[in-house]
Amino acid sequence: MRPNYLREKLRSGKPTVSTNVMIKSADVIEILGHAGTFDYVEYQAEYVPWDLDWLDHFARTVALFPGMGAMIKFDQEPRTFLAAKAIGAGIDGICFADIKSVENAKECITAARSDTPKGKGRLGYGDRRVADYFLAGLENYVKALDETVITFMIEKREAFANLDAILSVEGLDMVQFGPGDYSLSVGKPGQWDAQELKDGMDRMIKTALKYKVHPRVAIGAPDDAKKYLDMGVRHFILGTDLATLWRFWKDEGGNLKGILEGR
Repeated sequence: MRPNYLREKLRSGKPTVSTNVMIKSADVIEILGHAGTFDYVEYQAEYVPWDLDWLDHFARTVALFPGMGAMIKFDQEPRTFLAAKAIGAGIDGICFADIKSVENAKECITAARSDTPKGKGRLGYGDRRVADYFLAGLENYVKALDETVITFMIEKREAFANLDAILSVEGLDMVQFGPGDYSLSVGKPGQWDAQELKDGMDRMIKTALKYKVHPRVAIGAPDDAKKYLDMGVRHFILGTDLATLWRFWKDEGGNLKGILEGR
């Protein structure tokens, strides 16, 4: 049975770097694995079409690369059903979007934990891929479920009204600020420089650290990490495949076109 490398890194106190993927392609995952620079890759299932078979293919492809983990981000509904399928496929972590309340938070935690006195979750026995179906043994199956890394998106006005209570829920590992959703929630869509958004990010980071929850931050370039490193952040998401492609096509395509038109 494959170790949960992301859990191991969090447990050892090591920093992590991931990247976001929206293209449903094992080739893309393999190229990332061969790059050897990411601790885990996160599939942004909330934003793109995909199917349940992809969960197994995603996990299988990541498993080709020892030391690299997998995470997946789901829509608000039906998140508990999808979490069970993703964990069963062997995906190391779940990112739950649109958390608004303590009730939401507890629902997500129990959706990812074993139905045992220790796990206190909802996942019962199943011949799931995460534990080599039935071959790894029931104890290893329970361990795989309970080591799943749980991340919450803090991105709604209601979440900030309940922030301390949400971040103190047992079993939460990581949190991330969602500026896009938060800008909508506070009536300032797309106003990325609004002070309210900057304050929201800072408040989430400080509160997470207070409760010993790992804050992670999405950045566009390595130099963007410095401010957050100084605040105590050690976990980063660097880029998204679609944005990376767009940037290359726009900049380098534009440069080539300029050279040709200038001749």
